[in-house]
Amino acid sequence: MNAPLRCRFCANPLTHTFCDLGMSPLSNSYVPLDRARQMEPFYPLHAWVCERCWLVQLESFESPQHIFGDYAYFSSFSDSWLAHARTYVASMRERLRLGTASQVTEIASNDGYLLQYFVEAGIPVLGIEPAANVAKAAEARGVRSRVEFFGAALGATLRAEGLAADLLVGNNVFAHVPDINDFAAGFAPALKPEGVLTLEFPHLLNLIAQHQFDTIYHEHFSYLSLVTTQRILERHGLRVFDVQELPTHGGSLRVFACRQDARGWPLQPSVDALAARERAAGLEQLPTYLAFAEAVKETKREILDFLIEAKRAGRRICGYGAPAKGNTLLNYCGVGTDFIDFTVDRNPVKQGTLLPGSRIPVLAPEALLDAKPDLLLILPWNLRDEIIAQVPQMRSWGGRFVVPIPSIHVVD
Repeated sequence: MNAPLRCRFCANPLTHTFCDLGMSPLSNSYVPLDRARQMEPFYPLHAWVCERCWLVQLESFESPQHIFGDYAYFSSFSDSWLAHARTYVASMRERLRLGTASQVTEIASNDGYLLQYFVEAGIPVLGIEPAANVAKAAEARGVRSRVEFFGAALGATLRAEGLAADLLVGNNVFAHVPDINDFAAGFAPALKPEGVLTLEFPHLLNLIAQHQFDTIYHEHFSYLSLVTTQRILERHGLRVFDVQELPTHGGSLRVFACRQDARGWPLQPSVDALAARERAAGLEQLPTYLAFAEAVKETKREILDFLIEAKRAGRRICGYGAPAKGNTLLNYCGVGTDFIDFTVDRNPVKQGTLLPGSRIPVLAPEALLDAKPDLLLILPWNLRDEIIAQVPQMRSWGGRFVVPIPSIHVVD
């Protein structure tokens, strides 16, 4: 008999299903055309909830080295994400009074999309990025980068090397680590005594309320609320002193934390207010999590009903984007080229490949001008306004945009 799964934070046995999305390939494992007839591995995409700490999580099947060692996601291809990074940098420079004597370190710094703006201001930076191909792009932007995975050992090493940070940044990485305790154990050593950590991640409260099941994929090991994040950070010598709610990724949190003994960062009212909202919404009650699975099934039925009706009416459907979330949606719903002719993406690394599982071709955006689809399914629905602005020609041939989440609908 297999040993029971245990919570990756508190080691409590996991017995309650949050959402079972069946079998799915790794969402960023794009298939080269010369491997189109080869087998690809599928793994259970089954999210569990811990009834002790309320961490929603997936079982680990592949190592971080396999998933992130050579990565297809480059942050700089999203204009809105670059704008988000610029705004963040301006805010942190002012709030923390960062200057040429400061140290800013980003964990999972990707292609330098964020740190480049600190570099422009003359502020010393260090990017920690495990994907060598992505780190190379950051170096080309003048972002000093270190190709390593972050954890307790690296946090201690950075301190020993005199690289403790005034600002330690972790944007959309906290959910991506299988050993969340080792990862969080590196934060305090990597901070100066009055240094600040900021973490951004999709908010579990919005995931549930907006039926965002497609944000569940193997590269995301954890799904986080504020109250659970507080517990994790407190165990590892940090306290949360502020939190902001952001529109990114369908609704995210930016959590501010410092070392327990830091004196310069008093608790802000936002922390207790949001924690109270989460509890009032049932994020510490099991029925809230158990009800999500049925909501996801109904969302799947709605998506399939829409696509079937559109195809029977003779509509041509294409996709926009090749995001990880889109691959979860397509594979869970069983949607392939029987519904969607192809999808397009601005990232040249993805162009000329097939989406994992569904095997839908990924082309350059210009392909839409020749195909003139009747419907364009926006897979990265969190970027819908940016994408609609990038394809104004759709209106000229009567094409319409479709957004699948929280429920599938045509954008007028």
